[in-house]
Amino acid sequence: MELVTKAIKGTLDTLPSESYKIQYLEAAMRETAENFGFFEVRTPVFEHTELFQRGVGETTDVVQKEMYTFDDKGGRSITLRPEGTAGAVRAYLEHGVFNDGAPQKMSYITSCYRYEKPQAGRLREFHQFGVENFGSGAPLADAEIISLAKEIFDYLDVKNISLEINSIGCPECRKEYHKALKAYFESKKDMLCETCLERLDKNPMRILDCKNPECKKVCENAPVVIDYLCDDCKAHFESVKSQLDAMGIEYKVNPTIVRGLDYYTRTVFEFVSNEIGAQGTVCGGGRYDGLVEELGGNPTPACGFGLGLERLLLLMENQGTAFPQRKPCELYIASMDDKSLLKAAQLGYELRKEGMSVQYDVVGRSLKAQMKYANKIGAAYTVVLGESELESGEIKLKNMEDGTEREMKLDTFVSDFQTVALENALKDFDFGDVGIDDINGVFGGDK
Repeated sequence: MELVTKAIKGTLDTLPSESYKIQYLEAAMRETAENFGFFEVRTPVFEHTELFQRGVGETTDVVQKEMYTFDDKGGRSITLRPEGTAGAVRAYLEHGVFNDGAPQKMSYITSCYRYEKPQAGRLREFHQFGVENFGSGAPLADAEIISLAKEIFDYLDVKNISLEINSIGCPECRKEYHKALKAYFESKKDMLCETCLERLDKNPMRILDCKNPECKKVCENAPVVIDYLCDDCKAHFESVKSQLDAMGIEYKVNPTIVRGLDYYTRTVFEFVSNEIGAQGTVCGGGRYDGLVEELGGNPTPACGFGLGLERLLLLMENQGTAFPQRKPCELYIASMDDKSLLKAAQLGYELRKEGMSVQYDVVGRSLKAQMKYANKIGAAYTVVLGESELESGEIKLKNMEDGTEREMKLDTFVSDFQTVALENALKDFDFGDVGIDDINGVFGGDK
């Protein structure tokens, strides 16, 4: 068989055999975010290019090298979103969410697109969970989003992941830092790549984020921003650390963290692991107090983070994390002829309406093949419908784990099987003097 085409380089298919893992991560993230008061926003997959040029920063690798940008049929420059924050800010402003008071807390699970060299943990289409807090400049807001990320990792039982934090100051204290950086890199211009030479005058901090090995080596001895913080930024950073200490969250101050996007101010942080290769940053974020104003709003403090789902999944799989299994097939209804197949479809439909996972033959298998398929999909129970079962109104329910069977009436099978399934689900629990009849009453008698 010759395929017409294959998936584009740097993209992945998530098959049904694996998708339940991602769904588990997403559910854990949404639940945790809601516990912290962050609720979902959904933004378009593409935006006007200037949103990212202004928001992310024209001197960043993302804008200079990695964005998927094209002209649409109306001649407008459009870009597939390379990250989630700029679109969330645009939505916050466009729909006047700021009128609803502060803080406004948003979360999202979104696809992002960057033209990078694909490798483990780095794809051209990837997915992020992110949160944004608009309207609070307090250090406690920084600590809150850090604690939210930490809670997600704890919820998912992620091991060996460490928190690193830094402050990159405000625009005022960064002026002096930029002067020091420029003086340092001016003396080493012959060792910088062409892109970094262009950044030297425009934004020397971006050199610190260059992925070129030679540039990274030059950056090892560069001045660090934490030595140039103004008094207000120092106090803010100390307060963030105090809040994390109070929460019992361990961290390491890493003065080399600057993050790869221009909108960050003051607090920046990363959760990193050494178990997934070079792409060790699983979650990164911080404060971006100037971005809302940069995109046309009033001055508004804000902070947030982005967490890579593919990197997190890779880390958890490397650690051998036990994922909850996808919903199993509770009942397979095998049929011996067309008439019994109609009955199987009817019973299956009624049970599915009650929330049961039921399957029956839809491809014309023989009875033997149907039973093989029931085994393959791990059906907990099976029944076989044929002419004699339809005439007698009685069927045998088989427990596929131990092979035991029980007689059941066809006309009460839907309610009777729900009771059997409930008994099976609760068999390992000790409820003391509470019996199955009491539990049935709680769930509505016949369910």
